[in-house]
Amino acid sequence: MKTLLNVLILAALATTAAFADTKVKSGPRKGLILELPGKNAEFFVEKDRTISIAVYDEAMKAQPASTEVITATAETPGGKTKIAFEKKGDLLVSTTPLPEGEGYQVVVQAKPTPDAKTKNFRIKLELHTCGGPCGNPEYACTCDE
Repeated sequence: MKTLLNVLILAALATTAAFADTKVKSGPRKGLILELPGKNAEFFVEKDRTISIAVYDEAMKAQPASTEVITATAETPGGKTKIAFEKKGDLLVSTTPLPEGEGYQVVVQAKPTPDAKTKNFRIKLELHTCGGPCGNPEYACTCDE
């Protein structure tokens, strides 16, 4: 019985540690930072509902998009919509805007290089501005709530 209790306590501590680093980080453009191996990407929804991705090194110094591979899927109540990206200037920009509405998930699949392992990010699309001190769009809110 004591062994089971100890195992449960250890499992709870391990779970807490695993979720401890889930703090949201925002970038210079007030978008959501997606942490990739060796670099960061900033997910930002433009006024025309296109997504732009800015790339930064680990010290958050802006870098031109080069080897990154980004795709996204908008999971709306009406179905899934694939979103492709193309390079425009120093950014990666979606070729189509996000579907109308809010509150649905946008799944971003990102790789720092074409041969790297894909990392998935699930973002709840809430475009209104946070009412707290951060002033970011809600999907990139850094307030502790």
